[in-house]
Amino acid sequence: MILSMTGYGRARQVLNGREITVELRGVNARFLEYSSRLPRAFAFLEDPLKKLVAARVSRGKVELSLTVQNTTAADTVVTVNWPLAKGYRDAMTALSEQLELKNDMSVSLIARMPDVLAQTAAPLDEEALWADVQTVAGQAVDAFLTMRAAEGEKLKADLLSHLDVVEQLVGRIEANTAGRVKAYSDKLYARLQELLADRSIDESRLVTEAAIFADKTAIDEETVRLHSHIAQYRDILSGDGPVGRKLDFLTQELNREANTIGSKCQDVDITRLVVELKSEIEKLREQLQNLE
Repeated sequence: MILSMTGYGRARQVLNGREITVELRGVNARFLEYSSRLPRAFAFLEDPLKKLVAARVSRGKVELSLTVQNTTAADTVVTVNWPLAKGYRDAMTALSEQLELKNDMSVSLIARMPDVLAQTAAPLDEEALWADVQTVAGQAVDAFLTMRAAEGEKLKADLLSHLDVVEQLVGRIEANTAGRVKAYSDKLYARLQELLADRSIDESRLVTEAAIFADKTAIDEETVRLHSHIAQYRDILSGDGPVGRKLDFLTQELNREANTIGSKCQDVDITRLVVELKSEIEKLREQLQNLE
């Protein structure tokens, strides 16, 4: 399956009194670049979330966002400062006795005294929370990869289309070079006839010059390698797993062979075909930047 590096995935569930939402966004990058936005209280989830994503995503700039909201689970607990509460009680009792006043002390009165009641964060079961977050994060990654796969299929179709054009251009270059040596020999012979007029032409010298020309401008090796690279390209696109780096290397090789052909052949028609060939190879390279 061919995967694009561009994608988005989101999952949300209410588990054990908490609404958990995980979002993933991915764009192009040479390697895997992971970043996250987590609530400060859940910073301990940074490493396990990174490992969860890295286990299924090998390339791209991926940002994960996590939000957790309590629905029924308590996020704070109220504690009583018992020594302080008893101190207020004893002081008020003493005031009542010393001043001979009615003791109208009540629980609500003492509770309103400074620092008697305090709110603290509820104890957090990190393992239980991670189990819930892991469930939701896994669903978000599933959605993320589904979108990447859909985009990847579109990219694959486009790459194969450009590859077909590359193959057609290679075939046209081969056809145009088929009679090149004979044309050169005929042109050389005509030129020599013009220069030497009635003097005889050394046929063996003519054959030697044609052979030297053929050797310098032969592109058989380059076209054979181009066909081989094109076949490998298609094989890789039909396989599974990350393919971006492999195809990037093959694209460089395609461009290298095209440049060699261009430097060997000075024929105008072939030069035009080489320019078209390099243009299609560049389109392949641009699309590859989106593949995992």
